[in-house]
Amino acid sequence: MLKKLVLASNNAGKLREFSALLAPLGCQVIAQGELNVPEAEEPFHTFVENALAKARHASRLTGLPALADDSGLCVDALGGAPGVLSARFAGEPKSDARNNAALLAALDGKTPRSGHYYCVLVLVRHADDPQPIIADGVWRGQVLSAAQGDGGFGYDPLFQAQGESVSVAEMDAAAKNAVSHRGQAMRALAAKLAELGQA
Repeated sequence: MLKKLVLASNNAGKLREFSALLAPLGCQVIAQGELNVPEAEEPFHTFVENALAKARHASRLTGLPALADDSGLCVDALGGAPGVLSARFAGEPKSDARNNAALLAALDGKTPRSGHYYCVLVLVRHADDPQPIIADGVWRGQVLSAAQGDGGFGYDPLFQAQGESVSVAEMDAAAKNAVSHRGQAMRALAAKLAELGQA
């Protein structure tokens, strides 16, 4: 039974979403920043490798089980970019506004505007866990030609999910969590934890 874990992220938007998504599991979640854990390096070209590196890093420095996600927007016309570089698409320092502007510039004149949000979650029970628990989720849609709405974070003002008439930034937070890539991954992770008797 997991009673406490460290979330390997300092992203305020992700912290809000994970707090809501993890509440039903009855597990206390502590942000790594509260434990003075610095951000891990993310040198890899795949989401799963970066998430695993972040989870092991947070667990090693805290002695707690750790949950990390790596997620981003993959746009078909850009060969999957921004992908693992989603948070830093416009360079440092990280800025949602600059990233959104860079995405619109990169897509200027390009089609199709289809793409998807992707999230992979990695949970390690300890830093050297040989069998991390991994779950993922995909949320398909398209990139809009201009930002709409001021909710959410990241590329949410530019992303319209399949079957929706508004941008993700215009969706109610609970509705977003019910269908988002992160929500899908979290439910898949919870099911795996239940199977293992960890939840």
